[in-house]
Amino acid sequence: MFWQQLVNWINLGAMYALLAIGYTMVYGIVKLINFAHGEIFMTGAFFTWWFMTAFSIPFPVASLMGIMLATLLGVGIERVAYRPLRDAPRFAVVISVLGMSIFLQNMARIVWGAEFQVFEIDFGIPPIMIGSVVIPFKKIFILVTSLILMVALSLFVTKTYLGKAMRATAADREAAEMMGISSNAVIVLTFVVGSALGAVAGILYAINYNSIDPYMGFNAGMKAFAAAVLGGIGNIYGAMLGGLLLGIFEGAGAAYVSSLYRDAVAFAILILALIFRPEGLLGEFKSGEKLKAR
Repeated sequence: MFWQQLVNWINLGAMYALLAIGYTMVYGIVKLINFAHGEIFMTGAFFTWWFMTAFSIPFPVASLMGIMLATLLGVGIERVAYRPLRDAPRFAVVISVLGMSIFLQNMARIVWGAEFQVFEIDFGIPPIMIGSVVIPFKKIFILVTSLILMVALSLFVTKTYLGKAMRATAADREAAEMMGISSNAVIVLTFVVGSALGAVAGILYAINYNSIDPYMGFNAGMKAFAAAVLGGIGNIYGAMLGGLLLGIFEGAGAAYVSSLYRDAVAFAILILALIFRPEGLLGEFKSGEKLKAR
């Protein structure tokens, strides 16, 4: 029973990790939390569902189209809610982003309805048996997809020119601009990568639970934020670790304490992390070390 549950917990943690990466990347570059990131998560799933149900587009193509639209929406959030207020007090930016989050929730409710929608994908592959543990193929798909994307992101940030430009901008924006790096382009790139990962996380979440709703991004987003803080805000590897641990803690709390408290577990962990290790498990960002690779 424990091993069967552990598979579910790790899957949940992998989805939280993908979503938490978006929070930590944006924070590492612009020093602000994108509280509308949960709505990117939600719209990625809804766009994919809409293409499949309204236009009968196969899941692989529909998911790619959904990710692209959600990514464009993420770039739009940067243009509308962040860029005009870049030099404004932080409180003004927070209010702007929270307003964008509420706006997107309600737009989704108007366009697609407030009720739950069925999101069921039949991969046509039987589950894998490992002793007494039954692993549905969709769990394997979720975990493998998440791991591939996290490894790819790590290589992108540490090995490519664009990744190094992101790290340089995060470390010292003025110095990076003096070296010919466009900070505006890097910020947009950060939103593109973070939004794409958030949209993928939303699609995987929908596959896991077989349903979507306009408010699914709020709870998931807050938990992913807790995961980012737990791992170390501004540290992409911390976001990965924090997401995996949060999924395990949440699942264990629901299984061995009560399912009524599963949402409370994430915020209890956030409070404990802020009290006992505010820099996070792998260390929060420090000047010159944003988006650091450990």
